[in-house]
Amino acid sequence: MALRRIRRNASRILVISLATCGLAAAGTAAASAADEPTREQLLADCESGEGKCTFNDPQIGEPYLGNFQQVSDTLYNCSTSDSTKKLSWTQKVGSTDSVGVSITVGGKIMDIVDLSVTASYGHTWTRESTESDEQNVTAKPGEVAWISRAQLMRDVSGTWQTHYDSPKWDHYFWFVPDTISSPAENGTGGKNSAVVVRSRPMTEAEKASCEAGGKAVFAK
Repeated sequence: MALRRIRRNASRILVISLATCGLAAAGTAAASAADEPTREQLLADCESGEGKCTFNDPQIGEPYLGNFQQVSDTLYNCSTSDSTKKLSWTQKVGSTDSVGVSITVGGKIMDIVDLSVTASYGHTWTRESTESDEQNVTAKPGEVAWISRAQLMRDVSGTWQTHYDSPKWDHYFWFVPDTISSPAENGTGGKNSAVVVRSRPMTEAEKASCEAGGKAVFAK
């Protein structure tokens, strides 16, 4: 019976290891933190190919809106009447893991996730999204305005299994749970990304720049 060991570290995600031999054991000895790899070390081995990795039992969550981000220049209205200007916007959103680290789109990690999702659900996993457009933006006198966008996102949760040809950290297998957050296409789950125009009153410094610049309306 394979020995299974579980250890929890406050500064790291739960890591589970399978023993290197098939001998039965009455119990497990608690290893020090130095005996166990960090989550980053395991995923680095997956990326480099030193570890033979799979992303097991993928579970896809419901789509949701990510955080709003400013995606355009800012329109400054130093005049005494409303001002409308067409602003272009662009937003590029990639994938991140459970600790917010960006995942390289063309790397092995995303290839493994894509393969796992495709095998389980019959469709590929969106890795990144770049959207661009233009829109009229109106700023009231003494205000600044801009375009913000929230990308539709979706998470897939699973467990990384790392297999080594020779024991590493005294084991052939290591497991670490993870959640990958990636952009989703509009219409997924009946939801769409959101684009809004936002504004606020100018700061005193911005008002001073209006006077110094001599322009009634400008975008930057």
